[in-house]
Amino acid sequence: MMMQDDAAKQRILARLRRLEGQVRGVEAMIEQERDCSEILQQLSAIRSAALSASQAFLQDYASGCMQNFDRQTPAEREAALKNLIYMFGKTQT
Repeated sequence: MMMQDDAAKQRILARLRRLEGQVRGVEAMIEQERDCSEILQQLSAIRSAALSASQAFLQDYASGCMQNFDRQTPAEREAALKNLIYMFGKTQT
């Protein structure tokens, strides 16, 4: 799927790069044998950042689905909505 909005694409890529930096930071913390509570705090931040990136991507995906909605058959619309609901559920876990 192509992203609909180039600015949204750049924002999501920036989020993912920050997320990558956070993961590398936790790797370093583990190698340095830092305090477990500090590591868990950073892992929680990583989870939150990943959820945020997923939701931003899903928002762009949903926009793309809705732009083509009027050109789809009823069966295609139903399939698109089911997939969108499924994807939304995946971002919430």
